[in-house]
Amino acid sequence: MHCQQNIKTLVYNWLNIKQNCLLCDEPAQQAYPLCPACEHELPWLDEQCTRCALPLPMRALTCGQCSRRPPPFERVIAPWHYGYPLDAAISRFKHRSQWPLGRLLADLLAQALQHRYDEGLTKPDQLLPVPLAARRLRQRGFNQAAMLARWLSSQLHIPCDERVLLRPRDTAAQQTLDAKARWRNLRQAFTVAPHATLDGRHVALVDDVLTTGATARALASLLRKAGARRVDVYCLARTPRPGQG
Repeated sequence: MHCQQNIKTLVYNWLNIKQNCLLCDEPAQQAYPLCPACEHELPWLDEQCTRCALPLPMRALTCGQCSRRPPPFERVIAPWHYGYPLDAAISRFKHRSQWPLGRLLADLLAQALQHRYDEGLTKPDQLLPVPLAARRLRQRGFNQAAMLARWLSSQLHIPCDERVLLRPRDTAAQQTLDAKARWRNLRQAFTVAPHATLDGRHVALVDDVLTTGATARALASLLRKAGARRVDVYCLARTPRPGQG
């Protein structure tokens, strides 16, 4: 009879519980580096558009834009709206190369997605990260969407392919543009690789933040024209409309 805990179990518990919160540096007291208080303070997105996840005042509604002009993607899954402290965490991951924060957020997104799969959400055949322009990739040194997609792929056991979507044109940063300018900026910015086989496939785009949805619409339209049966969008956060909150 063995009463002592297995040494591997003890080491696992120590590594995963004896750690500090990546947001406040207090003891996490959880199996991931986020304390319960900071997890509670994250801007969880509950009331949202059933199609594009735009924050709305009530559940189970479709926003006016999606009603008037249905997007080429089927559904956006985003656990949070873009607010404090999540916005700071994404910025530290994206602009300061604080990859542990990105990994933590990807793990939480994977948990949210698994919960949705358990409730009946259809699991995609493939994850496709939003590509980064070559100049911005050289400046930043990594594509945050590709890193998120790799981590989600590992957690959810869904293949990830970073070579399907290409961004041959350098364009102005989307954050600096209004909605109409974003659409103009994205014309012919993306392409599908010649070798890609998408006929009848269900794919999910992966990105960090969905703002106006212009990039997601452009890529989803491109994928549908290339033969994809369904396109979903997985991201960490959804921004409200300007002036919405």
